[in-house]
Amino acid sequence: MASSEPGGKLLGMDVDPQALDLARTNLAPFGERACLIKAPYTSLPEQLTALGWDKVDGILLDLGASSMQFDTPGRGFSFLADGPLDMRFDPANPLTAAEIVNTWPEDQLAEVLFQFGEERAARRIVRAIQKARPIGSTRQLADVIEQAIGRHGPHHPATQTFQALRIAVNDELGSLKKTLPLAIAALGPGGRLAVISFHSLEDRLVKETFRLESRDCICPPRQPVCTCGHKASILEITRRPITPGEEEIKQNPRSRSAKLRVAEKI
Repeated sequence: MASSEPGGKLLGMDVDPQALDLARTNLAPFGERACLIKAPYTSLPEQLTALGWDKVDGILLDLGASSMQFDTPGRGFSFLADGPLDMRFDPANPLTAAEIVNTWPEDQLAEVLFQFGEERAARRIVRAIQKARPIGSTRQLADVIEQAIGRHGPHHPATQTFQALRIAVNDELGSLKKTLPLAIAALGPGGRLAVISFHSLEDRLVKETFRLESRDCICPPRQPVCTCGHKASILEITRRPITPGEEEIKQNPRSRSAKLRVAEKI
């Protein structure tokens, strides 16, 4: 991306055709300055090479699912509507939530719910799922979960399970772990990387990467002489994440869990 005005260019990447169609409509006034490509974040180096771009001035990673995806019942992301157990960002992805829910063994499914959803009642939920198989819809799955663990607190009991399944279907954490170093490498000096995350697993990964890449030495603390040869590549702009204020949350309740972290290329 060159300087934003007047001839700056934008590369937009997403694996969701529906999201790209919406972006093309919104960015149509910018014409050829906005290049939108169906591709995963992990292909960033290849996409920049294809465009003939060397380094870029800024990168924004907006992680997780979008309101458009949650609000489209046929995509299967929401437990508030009745839709298929899909949850794929990319319709070409062969793995669906239905396959995980209905075919994965107990230990593997429980590990998904515990690791990706931080669900303490993972075993109880999985046993209920196994008894109810086959489960064909988001509403049916949400009901099975609610019957298994009941309602406690302000959030629906299926919230963490649905998050875990979505992360597993789309390999969100694996993709993010691969993408962060690629994004840092793609920045020119002074370029900034901004990452918006929506749950603690994503934010922890971003925080750890930024902390690591902002240090000159990553040897064990007690090692007397540095042997790692690591050099800092970024400066952390936000030591603490930026979070939405009360007014923003009031206008957009889904922003309540958003955390923004920014780093600058040295």
